Formats: sequence, C-alpha cells, structure tokens
Amino acid sequence: MIGIVYPSVDEIQYYNTIAIEMFRKSKSDQAKTISVSYIQKAIDKTKMNPGGIYDKAARLLIELTRIHAFESGNKRTAFLSTKKFVLKNEGKFNIPDTTNNVKVMIGIRENYYSQNEIKEWIMNGKIKKFER
Repeated sequence: MIGIVYPSVDEIQYYNTIAIEMFRKSKSDQAKTISVSYIQKAIDKTKMNPGGIYDKAARLLIELTRIHAFESGNKRTAFLSTKKFVLKNEGKFNIPDTTNNVKVMIGIRENYYSQNEIKEWIMNGKIKKFER
C-alpha cells in the first residue's frame, strides 16, 4: 500500500446518507449537511495527526463525532466513516457491532476518552465503560 487514503467530504456526506437510511432512529432523521467546512477541518486534522492509521482513525472518529456537521446521525456517520477509513487502509476494525457502541460514542462526544483509548478500542474492540 502506498500512503494513507483519506475520505473526502463527499464520501463522508455519503456515509451520512447511508447511516440515516440504514439506522434511522425516527421519521424526522434526514441526511442533511450543516457544515461542509467542519467536515473538511475534521479531515485536515486527521491528516495532520501523527502516527499510523489507527492513530488517524481515532482522530477522525473524535473529530467527526464532535463537530456536529450533520442535522442527524453525527455519531453514526463518524462510526461508519472511521470503519471505512480503517478498512480502506487495509487495517482491521475490531469494534463489535453492538448497541453498547452508542454509549461509547456519547463518551467520545463528551470527551470522556483519550485519543489513545479510542485507538485501542478500534484496534482491540475493548474500552472502559462510559460513566457520567
């Protein structure tokens, strides 16, 4: 593999559409972008983050979770975008698909986890329980 492949703004917007269509929480959920510039800043911060794909994946997940670039599905989009990023770069995304991920994503949004803890979660599928 030559270099790290980063998602584009268009790809992340597409992942928001997928996240809404596949995991619609309510009828009012819709794939609508609030800020393209926020998405681009998240991508840029990911590119500037030192380290390998798991370091960058953790940064991407943090940035996309916190920026609130979409009307709905921000955490779902962040999760899906990060998973696609890791897989596209020939990594392994070891987070099991469970409803417990919702609580972890809330913890990421609320700055409960460090970037290193999130990196370990992506690599090994394990992370401490989120508690307020």
